[in-house]
Amino acid sequence: MKKTKQVLPRVEQGPRPSLSFTAQRHGKPPRHLVDLSRTERRELVADLGYPQYRADQLSKHYFEHNCIDPEQMSDIPQSQRLDLVQQLLPPLITKVRDQVADQGKTIKTLWKLFDGAVVESVLMKYPDRATLCISSQAGCGMACPFCATGQAGLTRNLTTAEIIEQLRYARQAAAEGIFGEPVRVSNVVFMGMGEPLANYRAVRDALHRMIDPAPEGFGMSARNVTVSTVGLVPVINKLADEGLPVTLAVSLHAPDDGLRDDLIPINSRHKVGELLDSARHYFVRTGRRVSIEYALIKDMNDHQWRAQLLAAELNSRGRGWAHVNPIPLNPTPGSIWTASTAHATDTFVKTLTRAGISTTIRDTRGSDIDGACGQLAAEVVDRDHVSRRAAQAQAAVDARIDAHRHQPQDFDSTLAAISATHNGDDDDE
Repeated sequence: MKKTKQVLPRVEQGPRPSLSFTAQRHGKPPRHLVDLSRTERRELVADLGYPQYRADQLSKHYFEHNCIDPEQMSDIPQSQRLDLVQQLLPPLITKVRDQVADQGKTIKTLWKLFDGAVVESVLMKYPDRATLCISSQAGCGMACPFCATGQAGLTRNLTTAEIIEQLRYARQAAAEGIFGEPVRVSNVVFMGMGEPLANYRAVRDALHRMIDPAPEGFGMSARNVTVSTVGLVPVINKLADEGLPVTLAVSLHAPDDGLRDDLIPINSRHKVGELLDSARHYFVRTGRRVSIEYALIKDMNDHQWRAQLLAAELNSRGRGWAHVNPIPLNPTPGSIWTASTAHATDTFVKTLTRAGISTTIRDTRGSDIDGACGQLAAEVVDRDHVSRRAAQAQAAVDARIDAHRHQPQDFDSTLAAISATHNGDDDDE
């Protein structure tokens, strides 16, 4: 095989990035209808001295009409509307600004939360629908060196209502013509700020609010909701048992532990093999094909032999259960890494497809407004600090992984061992 040109490692050394699962203390947001189950809503309304069915009426306004304006709730007595809205629908997020890209088809919104924390969401218009990229945490504690959000660090988890309010605002704006015509938000991807599975309870409840029919939720199709993760294996297994057939997207970015340990720090806890076993288990339990996300970084993880290794790892666990989405690396402040060349990308994709792996290069939206994958860092955060951290983290990785850039000498034996380890058939577990 033709040898791939390698980037020489940087001399600078540095500590390995540290994971953070502990959110800073900021107090609790106001109580909100969305944080409560239908039963809890009805009980609260009764405690306030109103008939329980008022909770269902309020819920239908919220989930069916994206409405929180008491003046539009004509089926509720005017003497009760304001108090019910104040008690169950307090304001949780405030729009700071919108930024527009892609000829008006991509809108990134900066939100300020009740305690001053900030998050971003991205609304994207397609010919027949709109997709919302949603945040589940303010910041992120996973410390991935190529992700601006990860370098910003974790501020705190979002509540279920703070997550869902991003969606309600997007649904309302799209329906009212923010793209120049009414559009239905049919898809949601948890690919904004944060590691969704590190905020499991709030995200799980948010999934129910998205999928359950009114008055409990929006009644969206579970097939149109995607939850992304860097690989929290125990929580993937927990999600598989929830009975929520949403799409799982695994941010893999390297098929070997030698490289992934540095690119994705959580790999120090859950190795590639364990992660892919968990992803396969998710497919078996839900019937939903798993997306494998792979950011292509020039001379870092884009080698043809790594595509071969990725294909072998996936095929050894069966055929047709995973779909690979290569993503051109999006530039972030301070980054010393760049996207793969067109030739390297084409070779990587062709290697996967020849091995029978369904592969699609993912559409990148909003990169010029820092709205693409890995770029969300909420601009009011200290960008110079994020930039410095990103450059230092990437340089430290560069200095450690030179040995992992080259194809292993016993590569053919490695591929054979992978195939022999799993039965490679398509049968369910």
